[in-house]
Amino acid sequence: MNKYSYETNKQLLQDLMRQVNIADIDELSQTAKVPRLQIIRLQQGLILKISVGIIAKIAAALNISIDSLVETFVAQSTVNVKPQISEKNDALTACQQEYQKLQQEMLQQQEFLEAEFQKNSLETIESWLLQWPTATAVVRKNPQLPAARLLSLVEPVEQLLKQWDVETVATVGEKLAYDPQWHQLMKGTAQPGELVEVRYVGYKQDNKLLYKAKVSPVEPPADV
Repeated sequence: MNKYSYETNKQLLQDLMRQVNIADIDELSQTAKVPRLQIIRLQQGLILKISVGIIAKIAAALNISIDSLVETFVAQSTVNVKPQISEKNDALTACQQEYQKLQQEMLQQQEFLEAEFQKNSLETIESWLLQWPTATAVVRKNPQLPAARLLSLVEPVEQLLKQWDVETVATVGEKLAYDPQWHQLMKGTAQPGELVEVRYVGYKQDNKLLYKAKVSPVEPPADV
């Protein structure tokens, strides 16, 4: 490949990196999680000799489609050379077919993982799934049935949340300092640090907030 083509490819890549605020090929290598050598090969016009998996990672890092990346650098690699048109088209077609195959494999893998996830989750809450409908039917027929008897049936759901590292934010009835980052007022007003009471718990996962705990202000004691 001549120097002109290399410099043109280098400029094309720099333009693409600039659009996604990537400073240089070292940062692109880190972002795409591909060896730096593969990006250099791209600059050298050897895109058709790079694996589809590597091309897919580079395209994702540049926020463009694989087809656009391939067409851009394949077209440039043919400047000032005289390859057979049929060979170029065959190579591009083979690359696209490999990419489609990779996409299909990834889709199948995703479907498998989703099925496994659902299967494992259902196994964890199996006892709840089987017993809860019967328990609720019994309660409807006998409203005087002590609710405490139903608490053990919820344990499988709690176990599932524990497996997912889901934790509660505060506990029902707890009185604590109001923090708008973790708490949502149900009524009234409160300033950060003022005492509030938890009405409904919130949830967090790996210290990331999922649902805020719902709270209400605690009325100050009446003057005697």
